[in-house]
Amino acid sequence: MDLLEAMRQRHSVRSYTDRSFEGAVREKLQQFVDQCNADSGLHMQLVPEEPKAFDGFMAHYGKFSGVKNYIAMVGPKGADLEERCGYYGEKIVLYAQQLGLNTCWVGLTYSKIKGAFQVGAAEKLCCVIAIGYGSTQGSSHKSKAIEAVSKTDGAMPEWFRNGVEAALLAPTAMNQQKFDFALTGDQVSAKAGMGFYSKVDLGIVKYHFEAGAGKTGLFGI
Repeated sequence: MDLLEAMRQRHSVRSYTDRSFEGAVREKLQQFVDQCNADSGLHMQLVPEEPKAFDGFMAHYGKFSGVKNYIAMVGPKGADLEERCGYYGEKIVLYAQQLGLNTCWVGLTYSKIKGAFQVGAAEKLCCVIAIGYGSTQGSSHKSKAIEAVSKTDGAMPEWFRNGVEAALLAPTAMNQQKFDFALTGDQVSAKAGMGFYSKVDLGIVKYHFEAGAGKTGLFGI
């Protein structure tokens, strides 16, 4: 499964089976998380076999069940933390999909369990990503039209269109897709709309855009 196929197949999953992921799959995932930390300067942590974070009222309110593994999205405090977490977290999410795992970005409906992961004095927990073998593969969401989230100063190049199409496959808070891409000359820009976790969403869609467009490093993340 290549990256674009992983984007098409990956959907948010809130219900998980008892099946543990371990051995080669867990080792590969941990190595990938470690590499993303090295590339990003973040402190993302895989938290395996820890069911308490999703055993409270908020998790049940959010319709989560069977979650016992997650990734704590931790990093240095700063204006770009949420966007950086979105970009590299989605990179991990899509790699997990390629490994046969399911995921869900979680902003509020979980409990912070003391000792489950580390947050340094100059760091902050941004959100978590539930991960494991889903009871289902989730379902697709409705997407906005390409023209609703992008603009160019001339004819739209195919690579730019491919990037926007990939961005529209990305998960966003409440599936609101509050983002915009613009092409001026050969310069691509992206901005987030207003709303909860919109900066995380921006990081997520930037990663999707780069992958779809086949152009890395467009946004300097």
